[in-house]
Amino acid sequence: MTVARSAESVHAVVKAYDVRGVVGEQIDTDFVRDVGASFARLMRDEGATRVVIGHDMRESSPGLAAAFADGVLGQGLDVVQIGLASTDQLYFASGHLVCPGAMFTASHNPARYNGIKLCRAKALPVGQDTGLATITAELIEGVPAFDGARGSESERDLLDAYAEFLRGLVDLSTIRSLKVAVDAGNGMGGHTVPAVLGAVAPLTIAPLFFELDGSFPNHEANPLDPKNLVDLQRFVRETGADIGLAFDGDADRCFVVDEKGEPVPPSAITALVAERELAKEPGATIIHNLITSRAVPELVAELGGSPVRTRVGHSFIKQQMAATGAIFGGEHSAHYYFRDFWGADSGMLAALHVLAALGEKDRPMSELAAAYETYASSGEINSTVADAKERTMAVLAAFEGKAKSVDRLDGLTVQLPDDAWFNLRASNTEPLLRLNVEARSHDDVDALVTEILSIVRG
Repeated sequence: MTVARSAESVHAVVKAYDVRGVVGEQIDTDFVRDVGASFARLMRDEGATRVVIGHDMRESSPGLAAAFADGVLGQGLDVVQIGLASTDQLYFASGHLVCPGAMFTASHNPARYNGIKLCRAKALPVGQDTGLATITAELIEGVPAFDGARGSESERDLLDAYAEFLRGLVDLSTIRSLKVAVDAGNGMGGHTVPAVLGAVAPLTIAPLFFELDGSFPNHEANPLDPKNLVDLQRFVRETGADIGLAFDGDADRCFVVDEKGEPVPPSAITALVAERELAKEPGATIIHNLITSRAVPELVAELGGSPVRTRVGHSFIKQQMAATGAIFGGEHSAHYYFRDFWGADSGMLAALHVLAALGEKDRPMSELAAAYETYASSGEINSTVADAKERTMAVLAAFEGKAKSVDRLDGLTVQLPDDAWFNLRASNTEPLLRLNVEARSHDDVDALVTEILSIVRG
């Protein structure tokens, strides 16, 4: 049995959907080895015989991946190492090889962080309710030893197979020529974009920050923060690109910038891809989280599809994808999920759909996107609060008399007259309240934001 650990130290890094913390302080090779052993026990009990492991470009990732593999091997399971990979490449490997997987990455977090995203065979999710709670308990109590034979380790290069699989899902061979500016943010997009898009004849790729560097010397690999899109916006204008794409650190999310350098909201991308998927399968189900623009479910219903609203978070989306047989799902954070991709998220596959939609029409990206932007929105606004529940109740009291409806699916969602709504959610990990507002006009959005923040921030 491995050494026991304090509950506080384990809970600090085992999050709702993954394992993540500061390397050398919260996460080290001994800890990761035990996570590997516990995960292997869980998967072995479910009938698995091997685990596929990938890692990003962070300096600590290869060593941590090796330690995790050691823990898995010690529990009698085999290991397939695929080396450098994006998170969606690891999901591909899990689906292609039909085995559980572990991806070493801290996604968009700063260089000192690292972590593990875990999945079952065929990229099925592992979250608190579906395995992480069991792993947490074993890390605290000690992971039981295995008295059988040690597993064996092998290496596979699946980058070309991943690229070929994605290109087989979206045909770009007949689109018009496009110049595509891509900001990889020194993350794994620099590894996967050349493999996937570089082989597509109608595309000319203009690369920005493709050098793999886990210290992120140019900007954080988090395109959700507007300041990290500035370089791409400038690059699009300077190069005369038809479109700009920005990937986060592990390249599972993709953000889009139009030919003017203006960001395209992820809700508009969700609507665009939903329309394409519904054209393939009329009447299909489309998943959207509750802070995605109302334009998404309205478009889906208008096209004869079935929109399903869910909580924020990839584990909830993936559960609903599986439960409903949905063909596609999208989130405001630029995670896009595809039934054709084992229900998992792939920023690269979303990018292929956007490029196909743009290349099939003789109009610029700004005009294409505008058709899906029927509402004004605030984006996510965070406020540090001492008591999130008390502040939420104060907001509810202020709007109760004028609300058309109120629901508590995820935080507080208030529907107001004139097609306005807002959602106020507490962070799971920080003393924050997250506000999202949508209305018919920017003036209406600004007025609502001002009113709500005056209550939230006192």
